[in-house]
Amino acid sequence: MRRWLGLFCLTVAAGMLIWGQTLLKPLLQRWLFIFYWGMCFLFTFGAIVIALLDIRALRRRTRQEQQELLDRTMAEVEEERARRESERD
Repeated sequence: MRRWLGLFCLTVAAGMLIWGQTLLKPLLQRWLFIFYWGMCFLFTFGAIVIALLDIRALRRRTRQEQQELLDRTMAEVEEERARRESERD
């Protein structure tokens, strides 16, 4: 969901940039100019924030998976060691 929302914000900002520099340029005067480009900035900023949140979530999930892998590997090593010790006896 985060990635779709980020893509949406980025697409809207890019569309606003293109339209604002081409078709809407003569119409954007005074307060409308400030409002339009302020909204474009908010969509761009939103896409950046969403990307940073996605990176943070990805790092957290990667760290958790690495910890789970380490725990599982250590458990397997312990089981193998215990099995070998029981075979000696």
